[in-house]
Amino acid sequence: MELWKAAILGMVQGVTEFLPVSSSGHLILFERILNADTGGADMFLGVMLHAGTLVAVLAVYAPMLWDLLKNDRKKLGFLLLATLPAALVGVFLGDLVDSVFFGGKWLWLFFALTALLLFVCERRSRRPRLLRPLNAGRSLIAGGAQALAVIPGLSRSGATLAAGILAGLPREEAADFSFLMSIPVIAGAIFVELVKAMRGGGYAAGVSWQCLAVGGVCAALFGFLSVKGMLRAVKGGKLTGFAVYLAILSAVLLALQFIF
Repeated sequence: MELWKAAILGMVQGVTEFLPVSSSGHLILFERILNADTGGADMFLGVMLHAGTLVAVLAVYAPMLWDLLKNDRKKLGFLLLATLPAALVGVFLGDLVDSVFFGGKWLWLFFALTALLLFVCERRSRRPRLLRPLNAGRSLIAGGAQALAVIPGLSRSGATLAAGILAGLPREEAADFSFLMSIPVIAGAIFVELVKAMRGGGYAAGVSWQCLAVGGVCAALFGFLSVKGMLRAVKGGKLTGFAVYLAILSAVLLALQFIF
């Protein structure tokens, strides 16, 4: 894969990671648009590009993480509990998800499901509702949504934000918890993919370290540039526009399957 293509994919990752539109789904889509040859290492490339945006998330949430470590061990425990479902899915079903869903055939469906989730979440959050505190049960609900979002096209941030709001959490707390949940899951996915690559067998041979470096730096830079605005949009209740965008994108991709 050419370096300029890796740079574009890193930019796409950096911008879409903090939006409820599925960064992994957009990476697969842009790989097809750019005709980027990963040699079958789509999941490996996607996870490694997530390393760049992980740096951005850590930079933004470092003060909150430090506060949790010092003053709120209970919430930290809820955060770790919420990572379990995705960790189990990644360990036991990761290869199946890679083989079935990373070809891009079902992107239209999961983009549409994300759009539906965002519409429902937006309507629910604008109605008077009883707000509930974060607890173990609500942590697992958000964690279950994160586990389902290993499927490309089903937005991790969109699914976990919707799950938190529908479970009764205030929007701001649901948004912060959604992004905090991503940190251990992405870190774990990076570790697993690196282990697979080091075991050899040509698992990641289609993507050079130069491409990974360029893509990762671009993902981190564009993540840093975009994260504040993205968080304001997500926390501020401006989800309908993302839902409309995903609905249109889903319809276009489905139509293209029939045409080609």
